[in-house]
Amino acid sequence: MSVLSRVEARKLRHRRIRKKISGTASRPRMALAVSLRRMSVQFIDDDRGETIAAAYSVSGGEPKNVAGARTLGERAGRAVLDKGISGVVVDRGGFKYHGRVRAIVEGAMAAGLGVGSATLPEQIADKAENAAAESKKKAKTVSKPEKEQKEAT
Repeated sequence: MSVLSRVEARKLRHRRIRKKISGTASRPRMALAVSLRRMSVQFIDDDRGETIAAAYSVSGGEPKNVAGARTLGERAGRAVLDKGISGVVVDRGGFKYHGRVRAIVEGAMAAGLGVGSATLPEQIADKAENAAAESKKKAKTVSKPEKEQKEAT
């Protein structure tokens, strides 16, 4: 087996991630790209194949460090919130969720954007109801040894 270069390994990770996630009109995919010179964020509706909103680092103005990534994330979050979208799915592009990638996502969250699997209020409520139902179900079931002990006394 041949050894992959860093770029090839990242592209392989990105393909693996893209198999699992896709964006819709209500929850677009937040695609991140980070290089030594630039950082970019795009919000993509994969159903229609359109970019809903985007934000890019300006080549001369912003620093390309974590602080610059956070401001880029805040700018991107405000841009998509202005379009009326409150939740996204993050596509980190095969990059580690660390450093500038993490700062971009946290900046978007700081701007008020919901990120992750349970970002919409209905989904959060559904998860809470399901968890409550499961805990009630577990409390009602009594194991056989406990039944036998109760019958013996």
